[in-house]
Amino acid sequence: MRTILSAPAWPYANGPRHIGHVSGFGLPCDMFSRYQRMAGNRVLMVSGTDEHGTPIQVQADAEDVTARELADRYNRVIVEDLAGLGMTYDLFTRTTTRNHYAVTQEMFTGLLRNGYIFPKITLGAISPSTGRTLPDRYIEGTCPICGYPSARGDQCDNCGNQLDPADLINPRSKINGETPVFIETEHYFLDLPAFAEVLGSWLKSKAGQWRPNVLNFSLNLLDDLQPRAITRDLDWGVPVPLDRWRDRQDKRIYVWARTTSSSTPRSGRPCCSVTAGSAPAAARPARSAR
Repeated sequence: MRTILSAPAWPYANGPRHIGHVSGFGLPCDMFSRYQRMAGNRVLMVSGTDEHGTPIQVQADAEDVTARELADRYNRVIVEDLAGLGMTYDLFTRTTTRNHYAVTQEMFTGLLRNGYIFPKITLGAISPSTGRTLPDRYIEGTCPICGYPSARGDQCDNCGNQLDPADLINPRSKINGETPVFIETEHYFLDLPAFAEVLGSWLKSKAGQWRPNVLNFSLNLLDDLQPRAITRDLDWGVPVPLDRWRDRQDKRIYVWARTTSSSTPRSGRPCCSVTAGSAPAAARPARSAR
């Protein structure tokens, strides 16, 4: 008997997920989990709603509600829909739980302590009409690398390169079309190049197991690794657990979806145990993620 963690993608709680979404983020993993249980293995299938990030804020603004109100509403909608489809989650939680915040902050401080996160002054975008910070994805413009006219402030979907809003040619706010003002702001960056060597060794160990084009594509990505900001000028997200930062309302760790559990799945045939709220009582095989 093997013990298997089955981890479907976390759907954004910025609206209901239709059947096409579920067939992408949930169904393949659910089929895999059902097969492994039938084969006699112990499976823990864990996921939840991703309730941070720009998509949540954009939709909350559009509906004139807070990010929390929007996430609460669509978490319930998604949970009910997945339960109605008979999905076999053992734990379906949320990124707004106390457990998620604690684990994220622990990972952040551990990486910082070991030298893999560092502070850096960069340029942040401000709306001149409201004075509010504009997150990366609220800004679009022309990509300075390939010339694509609708590149986002965090990356270009045409050429795939990572960008900063200040890199864009003719940047504009997606909210009202105005040109943002850029000011200096401090953020913490994850030193991705520091992991290139060990990641490259791991990728090369997959030779003969992965398709050559997939392996070569992955290895080529290592040449372009750049440090990546993992904090943002936002008021919705996981607080930064550092002096001078933890009480600030305008600095947050960005997105991070992570679930941990020290318990084991129940024996016997599973039922669907997706559940809403910060303490999923129906999710017996894993501790409540609060």
